[in-house]
Amino acid sequence: MTAELVRGQNHPLSQARLEIRVSAGTPVVAAATLGDEQGRIHGVEWVAHPGTPTLPGLEVSKQAAADHRLAVDLEAMPEAVHRVSVLLALPNGSGGPLHFGAVAAPFVAVTGLDGTEVASYTVTGLEAESALVALELYRRQGAWKVRAVGQGYAGGLAELLTDQGLPEAHQLAGSMNEAVARGQARSVPAPPPRTPDADRSRQAAAPALGPDQSGSAPHGAAAPQGAPDAVPPQPMTPYGPQEPHGSGTTGGPGPSVPQHPYQGGGAADPSAVTQNAPTAGGPIDYSHPRRQNTAPPPPPPTAPPAPPGQPAQPVAGDATGWSMDERLYNQVWGMFEDLARTTAAYRSAVDFADSRMEKELDQVLSDPRSRIGGQGDAAREVARAKHAQLVEQAKAALDRDLAQLTAEAGVVEPALPAAYARWDNPVWHGYRVPMEIPMALRLGDLHLPEATGLRIPMLVRLPLQRGLWIDSGRAGSLDGSFADSHELRRLAMDTAVALAGRLLAVYPAGEFTVHAIDPAGSGAQALAPLVQTGVLAAPPAVGAAGVADVLARLTQRVDLVQMAVRGGAADSLPPGLDTSEQLLVVNDFPHGFDDRAVTQLRYLADEGPAVGVHLMMVADREEAAGYGPLLDPLWRSLLRLTPVPDDHLADPWVGHAWTYEPSLVPSGSQVLQQVLTQVAAARRSWNR
Repeated sequence: MTAELVRGQNHPLSQARLEIRVSAGTPVVAAATLGDEQGRIHGVEWVAHPGTPTLPGLEVSKQAAADHRLAVDLEAMPEAVHRVSVLLALPNGSGGPLHFGAVAAPFVAVTGLDGTEVASYTVTGLEAESALVALELYRRQGAWKVRAVGQGYAGGLAELLTDQGLPEAHQLAGSMNEAVARGQARSVPAPPPRTPDADRSRQAAAPALGPDQSGSAPHGAAAPQGAPDAVPPQPMTPYGPQEPHGSGTTGGPGPSVPQHPYQGGGAADPSAVTQNAPTAGGPIDYSHPRRQNTAPPPPPPTAPPAPPGQPAQPVAGDATGWSMDERLYNQVWGMFEDLARTTAAYRSAVDFADSRMEKELDQVLSDPRSRIGGQGDAAREVARAKHAQLVEQAKAALDRDLAQLTAEAGVVEPALPAAYARWDNPVWHGYRVPMEIPMALRLGDLHLPEATGLRIPMLVRLPLQRGLWIDSGRAGSLDGSFADSHELRRLAMDTAVALAGRLLAVYPAGEFTVHAIDPAGSGAQALAPLVQTGVLAAPPAVGAAGVADVLARLTQRVDLVQMAVRGGAADSLPPGLDTSEQLLVVNDFPHGFDDRAVTQLRYLADEGPAVGVHLMMVADREEAAGYGPLLDPLWRSLLRLTPVPDDHLADPWVGHAWTYEPSLVPSGSQVLQQVLTQVAAARRSWNR
């Protein structure tokens, strides 16, 4: 269980590799100091900060941001180090708040690499402080513990570092602020506060988890720049896209971070990015099973220093992590966060400008003496000019941030590994069957109407924690009126096959198995790449008898594995039982399904993910509704995707409706067949 600490309380740490996640209501600088047994800092080389982000066993962010992930490896700490203090400070000259009393209380969490939260601490009671020691990790008699500190300093970083006994405190504080000011990494302000009346078309969604499936942390929101009547920031929940209100689904938190502030993922989840649905099964271990090295993570790549006044040049992999895949994963979700924030700031600024202009016009109209004549016209022109100025300022800030994100996407997209890349990425032409399971899988792309040309990869963690529902009905199109229902069904199956092929391609040989149910044979053409290359466990099941046979075998597998795990006898499974991850692709549901088959499907959706059995449904939601409320839990437990662009995914972090585009194989391309041919060959070699 997570230990929720109060000031002065400590908690033991049972893991050596940790992440320290910080969420604040405004961009902050995160740093860390190393101390000896008496807590003394021996010099500037014992301080990790944006200018020097990496020390043995420790890495901090190079940017000022509202959310941070610090990597810590206690086993890699020098023997002389007995204390690691985590520092937070408000950047000087950023135009933001001057003290922590004006923002939401910072939240700090210590987690394992799998996102499991060990201890958390909300730093309350701050007023005039602009820097603080949030918590410390300390070594006592060979064991490490975490203590909640919460000591603030009104004199900022210089006073804090002086109090820790560092002679060069003022010089180091100045260099840290200079490093942030030079823009060594992008820093996007937190989203502004939103009110129910600000924009009735964007409803706030319920909290959901994002791509990391880990514990959540509160977020703060900053007021729009240039808004004189701005209110103090309010805490927000982490993002993790879900179905917006009125979408036809209901339910509780979804399983995917962004408890990433993402958390732990972070959404989003880009992530992650999910609808609201209950979590199925128990906790999932997302650690790399074959990762054996204990060395601290290498520093991320850095770009040459940018000219003064110019933004830093983007670099692929410029994020914290223990591998390049993890760095790229975190960077993608950082881009998702940044796009969400900057768009929220723009929308809020426009909302503020609209409401202020309406207020000023109402004041003019409420006075009979100024309704007509030159005085009234002049007042109206002044109000409109103020409105135009505010909108223009907001648009300039949006365009600046979008240009930086677009440049970053331009270097990140070509560098993505196959699991994160689009099917048209050249990385697939050099594909080889992997030896390890990647952190995540790309399900498609996400974008917002303010930046339709900027696509953020939608990544979900592996193994999958929930199944997928690919909507083949008319409701699946962006305007709900896709003309050709047969074409839509074909696209839905193409999407399912492309995703199944991705899953097969990113798992090592023999560690992923795909089954298919096609009761009427209507999906034969779409399933051809899977059938012809021989990657399916068996030919697609047809007819009621075929449906019953596949469901019975998978249901039995879930029962057997559950009993073995619960009984602590995982090594006593029957000989020949396929222990690999299983995916069942179901086409044309509910055709060919009786009540027993529907019940088995629900059972697989609820219990399967915890023991490695996943569903991919291809069905028309309206047709499936013929079963009535019986299928509502099934619908809610699956992540809904569409074969055509649709804006059904919403993040509860700032309430955006994100347009999802599926990851389809380019027309005429043979890349899927080429990849699956290698997968089939590797499987045959593995089975020998």
